[in-house]
Amino acid sequence: WCHVMAHESFEDDDTAAAMNADFVNVKVDREERPDVDSIYMEAVQAVTGSGGWPMTVFLLPDGRPFLGGTYFPRNHFVELLGQITRAWRERRRDLEDAAAQLAKAVRAGTGLPGMDVLGRGSAGPGDSAQFLPAAADALISRHDPEWGGFGRAPKFPQPAMLELLLLAVSRTGRRDGMDALTLTLDAMAAGGIYDHLGGGFARYSTDRQWLVPHFEKMLYDNSLLARVYLHAWQLTGSDRYRQVVTETLEYLLRPPVRLTGGGLASAEDADSEGTEGRFYVWDAPEVLEVGGRAAAAWYGVTPKGNWEDHNILFRPLGAELDRPPEVEAARLALLARRETRVRPGLDDKVLTEWNAMAVAVLAEAGAALDRPDWVAAAAQLADFLLGALRRPSDGRWLRSWQGPAGPGGHQQGPAGPGGHQQGPAGPGGHRQGPAGPGGHQQGSARHLAYAGDHAWLIEAFTRLAEATGEARWIAEARAAADALLELFTDEKSGAFHMTGHDAEVLIARPMDSQDGALPSANSVAATALLRLAALTGISRYRTQAEAVIHALSAAIAAAPIAFTGLVGAAELARTGLTEVVVTGDRPDLLEVVRRRYLPGAVLAWGEPFDSPLWEGRTGSDQANLAFVCRDYACRAPNGDPAALATEVGA
Repeated sequence: WCHVMAHESFEDDDTAAAMNADFVNVKVDREERPDVDSIYMEAVQAVTGSGGWPMTVFLLPDGRPFLGGTYFPRNHFVELLGQITRAWRERRRDLEDAAAQLAKAVRAGTGLPGMDVLGRGSAGPGDSAQFLPAAADALISRHDPEWGGFGRAPKFPQPAMLELLLLAVSRTGRRDGMDALTLTLDAMAAGGIYDHLGGGFARYSTDRQWLVPHFEKMLYDNSLLARVYLHAWQLTGSDRYRQVVTETLEYLLRPPVRLTGGGLASAEDADSEGTEGRFYVWDAPEVLEVGGRAAAAWYGVTPKGNWEDHNILFRPLGAELDRPPEVEAARLALLARRETRVRPGLDDKVLTEWNAMAVAVLAEAGAALDRPDWVAAAAQLADFLLGALRRPSDGRWLRSWQGPAGPGGHQQGPAGPGGHQQGPAGPGGHRQGPAGPGGHQQGSARHLAYAGDHAWLIEAFTRLAEATGEARWIAEARAAADALLELFTDEKSGAFHMTGHDAEVLIARPMDSQDGALPSANSVAATALLRLAALTGISRYRTQAEAVIHALSAAIAAAPIAFTGLVGAAELARTGLTEVVVTGDRPDLLEVVRRRYLPGAVLAWGEPFDSPLWEGRTGSDQANLAFVCRDYACRAPNGDPAALATEVGA
């Protein structure tokens, strides 16, 4: 909706004049400043009972909100500006009283669930052994048994929920969980929400059948969904899931998402040439001309179309995705024709958190599917982040980077989602020089990174260490973890604030704890810290992860599907992790661990690093063997892949 209100109001001269006469107008990119978004969304929900975007909030000069809403039609918006101006001049005390009450509601709503104002638990901790079955039961009860997914239209893919089902199925073998998981994955991959020509998923489906998407394509959706399909392939061996992983990651590694200046762009818009979906839909004559009858039959193309007199390409639920040669040739021809169209707008800002997600899945999938090019791409992307998104003076991580205008830059204008002119000024804003090995295109990084950025960096660097065997990635994971603990830990609860103690002081300091379209910072951090602790033997990482889980335990017990990522972390903490060490040159032993879905296992190989896992295992007499350990107590080493598979529970 963002561009609708922009066109109607913010780009209208008369409306802009009314705004500028009496207000200081601030437009915020919610992806660059999730702290601001979280605080004022809580205010809008308190005022209206619901939330959404565009979010329009009126503040006192000190930042406290007194009124808010979502979309305001132009005439209503102009009238509201006048009413507020009169109230400010004639009844200012009323606005100040409203702001005082609303600020209290915001502080309460953005804090840690289950905690009182003093940071004390309002309920006892839940039983962590019950978290996983309770969450799985709740998800399955909401599952659509006909088309998959959770609830009715509009349908969002919900990667965090699907990851929890994967964990539940792998731990318990429950049939209903497997049915819900595979139906959802199959339906999404067959539907129009999936780009059958170029790979990747749209943001969500407007209908139950996953046919008609909101055509916007987000980096985080595709990174997280590629990971879900990878884990589903590891669990089931289904080639259709491997195909989805491959096509989705290849989409991310091509322009325009992969920027020539370094990094991956945040999103492609839904619109091109002013029309939603125009880039993606087809008329039957063009499909027949370019792809022939084979393509029309395969993708369900008809003269009437299936959406607004056009065709969204899809496959029937349950049909094969693996294309025969004549259809594959047609797909390539259709893709080439589509590339001649005007592409949707590109939000080319590079976000640390979302790029770290991509690093993690590229590393993990590259190792599992024997794609060294993906592992190399993950390392290159990580090097870019290390060079371009840390403050030169002290190494403090930053949130957002954008290249200069021109080829590969795609500088955004001031309007539209993600549209911000870049400059060197502002808190956390620093002009970057060439970054990383080989030097990357100059650009501008700004805004101090958040807890979510740090949590995903830990996960990304850890996965890179497991994929490459290079010790330097463990060092980077530890550095990111240390920064997370130092800057973001809440002393009362042990959970993580969204912002660091060095960040701009706002009217509240929010915590990101519930899993939504993105897993929360606390859930990602808890899981990543548990895995890093298992690899390094550093107990404070595990202690901190357990503190996060304990702090949110009562909230998890009360509403487990709101905390699916933390349910997974709690399960790992409860059952413990398996540590696998492979010494010497044994790709066959590595393959045993990598090709299977082993959410409770970590892998050390290649270059030794400072860890109990490597103690006494670097000599020639210990080479070319696998060690399977629990809490660093290891079974007898062996070099037999079949025996290793049995030991790790594959």
